[in-house]
Amino acid sequence: MAELLEQASGKNWTLYNGDACEVVAGLPDESIGLSAFSPPFASLYVYSDSERDMGNCRSYEVFFEHFQFVVAELFRVTKPGRMACIHCFDIPTMKGRDGYLGCRDFSGDIIRAFQGAGWIMHSPRITIWKCPVVQMQRTKTICLLHKQIKKDSCVSRVGLPDYVVVMRKPGENPDKVSGEFEDWIGDESFEKRGSYSVSVWERYASPVWMDINPSRTLQYTTARDDKDERHICPLQLDVIERCLELWSNPGDVVLSPFAGIGSEGHCSLLRGRKFVGVELKPSYYRVAARNLAAAEAKAAESVRTLFDNENQDGGLVVTTTLTPATPAASQSRSYDQDIDSLESAIDAI
Repeated sequence: MAELLEQASGKNWTLYNGDACEVVAGLPDESIGLSAFSPPFASLYVYSDSERDMGNCRSYEVFFEHFQFVVAELFRVTKPGRMACIHCFDIPTMKGRDGYLGCRDFSGDIIRAFQGAGWIMHSPRITIWKCPVVQMQRTKTICLLHKQIKKDSCVSRVGLPDYVVVMRKPGENPDKVSGEFEDWIGDESFEKRGSYSVSVWERYASPVWMDINPSRTLQYTTARDDKDERHICPLQLDVIERCLELWSNPGDVVLSPFAGIGSEGHCSLLRGRKFVGVELKPSYYRVAARNLAAAEAKAAESVRTLFDNENQDGGLVVTTTLTPATPAASQSRSYDQDIDSLESAIDAI
């Protein structure tokens, strides 16, 4: 029997509190310009006590059996020639749980799961540098402790970077993503040399992004409410915004099947995209709905400010303005009813 869900929406976004496998299955074919998300990290973290939560799979192998349903649906709903950007990292194993210390090739298994559904590996993994000292302080893993070097450095390893895996759906892109870069997304280390757009591209084209601001994330503390929740880690906004700038157009619909507290939607709305998100955990969903409403209001205010400034200068470059929106009253209904309305929801935004 289909589980009930809630939904909230604004002028340019729709958010569903439900199971990604079921909700994404109801989206229309080739309607998505870009997918961007962090998947559940197999059984590494516990997000909720729901049996639908992929973080509660009994094994690493079962997780990918479950995840494969989402991957196949993402392929169907994505426009030809467009991308899915998956933020991930390789998963450390634990002696107590796995019987040995080491790492699982989580990023590689994600690539293979997407390839199995017909996707093309578009780019080598983009590596995002992470501070090993911060990791050591947060995780307390003996592999990063200096005292382990003095005992037996064969147990020691380097820190775990983040990755962005970029997969492409085969086919001709119907709406080219073109134009020069007009702003820099990253930390304060950027310096222009010659052409501004070329200088930006030289940094974005690097296979290692060492210029991501790790602290630039959405506030998340209000999403912590359940004793079963042990992890919440919002994706850095710099990473999301770079993916949006590189592989989507203003006006595109961006999808996150694991929306969390709405980071991908927040960035999408502020950069002129539309957004559809799915989040299973109610506390994350509620925070995400507030974040999306606030981002849309901020985007509308920016447009009005630009409009006013242009008028003061005697010019007119904005012909329409967006209207700030707040989430519609939450609605509870069956998945079957809601899936029937997903296509019209996409058309509406």
